[in-house]
Amino acid sequence: MLFCANHDRAAEDQVMNIFLMANPPRAIDQIAVGPTPEGISISPNGHYVAVTVMNGSNASKTAPFFHDFGILKILELNRRKLTPAAETRIGHWCQGAAWARDSRTVFAQCVVEKEIQMFSFDGKDLKPADAIKINSGPVGIRVVGY
Repeated sequence: MLFCANHDRAAEDQVMNIFLMANPPRAIDQIAVGPTPEGISISPNGHYVAVTVMNGSNASKTAPFFHDFGILKILELNRRKLTPAAETRIGHWCQGAAWARDSRTVFAQCVVEKEIQMFSFDGKDLKPADAIKINSGPVGIRVVGY
């Protein structure tokens, strides 16, 4: 399976579950997550998908769709169906998302704050854990070595 963020305003900013084994490959589920989903990461245990949603936090403060926070959403993947599991506010212009090996720690990269925000996740709730300060705006996090 492949997860894809759709920025098309007609599609209401969705995340789609694309079944690659089908011939031809096709979207088998989709869920609206909010304005401008950016980073998508599947948990190592395969049960959850983390999505960073800009939520207008990268816009000018005078823009009509500006919000003073982004959103980190966790979607549960159950039998190819995506359902909301948890969400929390995050910083501004957050792009990357990643999971730790334990599938209980989630990372969100926030450009304006120049940090990687960390959250603990117990399957139901996201709680702020810590932040790693960076000297520039981080944008493309990946975790390897599962």
